[in-house]
Amino acid sequence: MHWINAAGMIIMIMSGWKIYNDDVIFSWLRFPDAITLGTWAQHGLQWHFFGMWIIAVNGLAYLCYGLISGRFRSRLLPLSMRELIATIRDALTFRLKHDDLTHYNAVQKLLYIGIILVGILAVLSGLSIWKPVQFSELAWLFYDFQTARLVHFLCMAAIVLFLIVHVCLALLVPQSLLAMVTGGPIIKDSEARLEQRPSAADAN
Repeated sequence: MHWINAAGMIIMIMSGWKIYNDDVIFSWLRFPDAITLGTWAQHGLQWHFFGMWIIAVNGLAYLCYGLISGRFRSRLLPLSMRELIATIRDALTFRLKHDDLTHYNAVQKLLYIGIILVGILAVLSGLSIWKPVQFSELAWLFYDFQTARLVHFLCMAAIVLFLIVHVCLALLVPQSLLAMVTGGPIIKDSEARLEQRPSAADAN
């Protein structure tokens, strides 16, 4: 799901830049043709729809898997402000450890929760732009068509920023790159059972 999502997201971003160039939001911002996808705006729109279905099907499967399996609950929760501040302090002082790839630190939890919410907002604003009449109630949430476009653009910017940070952090932790290709670090059966066994505190 990680690599399918990565491919679909690249298609969506590059084709979205092509569509944006045809009707810019900010007069000072245009994306070079070298980093856009599509010969012209309509061609870029076709690529955007293609990427949209990849992201939609893969994203829905990912959300269902994360909720049903309990992966979101075990990996992303709990998240406390104290833990977040401590993790940021360790990162700024270069003392942040990445020994256990099966556990996310507070910053990772915040980023993953945030990008999931941004992705959902991008889908909703994208539907409002695509079918403003058919999804008029949804479009109403964004006030008008141009506001929906702006929200969609800001979601794209947030996703691109997340991808940059994500790739940089992965490069700083080489063992995570291997885990991305192989499907994750190898967990021994004894360790897996120990991790799934409720603690005394949980029992109480």
